Amino acid sequence: MTRHPRKIIIDTDPGQDDAFAILLALASPEELDVLGICAVAGNVPLNWTERNARVICELAGKPQTKVFAGCDAPLKRPLVTAEHVHGKTGLDGPVMAEPTMPLQPGHAVDFLIDTLRREPSGTVTLCPLGPLTNIATAFLKAPDIVGRVQEIVLMGGAYFEVGNITPAAEFNIYVDPEAAEVVFKAGVPLVVMPLDVTHKVLTNRARVEAFRALGTNVGRVAAEWADFFERFDMAKYGMDGAPLHDPCVIAYLLQPGLFKGRHINVEIETQSDLTLGMTVADWWGVTNRKANAMFMGAVDADGFFALLTDRLGRP
Repeated sequence: MTRHPRKIIIDTDPGQDDAFAILLALASPEELDVLGICAVAGNVPLNWTERNARVICELAGKPQTKVFAGCDAPLKRPLVTAEHVHGKTGLDGPVMAEPTMPLQPGHAVDFLIDTLRREPSGTVTLCPLGPLTNIATAFLKAPDIVGRVQEIVLMGGAYFEVGNITPAAEFNIYVDPEAAEVVFKAGVPLVVMPLDVTHKVLTNRARVEAFRALGTNVGRVAAEWADFFERFDMAKYGMDGAPLHDPCVIAYLLQPGLFKGRHINVEIETQSDLTLGMTVADWWGVTNRKANAMFMGAVDADGFFALLTDRLGRP
């Protein structure tokens, strides 16, 4: 029996860690069929994120990948960005040539809607790596697609690690909490990679040098991205390296056994000044609220880096 690759759409705001996730997905065609990449404003504004998505596809040698530009601001709030982490372009570190592959005509939200209507119901997985604005906008505009999504596997939120952009909130959820609320309440099967997991996959020296030792352009650029990206988190947290947040999403699709979590209720705080954007995760089962998310809590970090390095080393 032939196994068909799983159809995915990556929704992203690249970001160096988003770049690792996209490279991992594009290097795994036997398992993953990337139908398209949707850019959203987040780590940096939309004009950078759509450019960066194309830069990454060209680095991967996959310029035929469809890249769409999506929402340039959250549903109800001004955009908050993270140049202090990722640099002005979002991909600071190595010098990257401007992309020559085209941006697809049309809006990412329309691409999401059209694709979910066209593909057989229950066959497309959404992989959001940034704020959930595009996904929520598509769900609000075309409620008929919600039940057609196979699964959403996203990077966002935190429980035990609490917050990284405010004391209570993780960046992706904080940037557009109203969009996150729409997605978490949609009823789609949901897998969440919070900071609790991503802060356990750190780029230490040996892991970064393993990228460099691949001897390929992808390996060199990946190592230089890691070098740039980790300076911020090492200073902030006193960690040995930087967390590679977003590749956890793709690693889960490839090797779900690397991760462990609980199926619990997760609500998004949209009202409070203090805890805006907090993912209120009922880890201990103290409410009667219905479980709506597989919320991950543990990861095999060595297995994760073995997978990532192996795939980045593919010709």
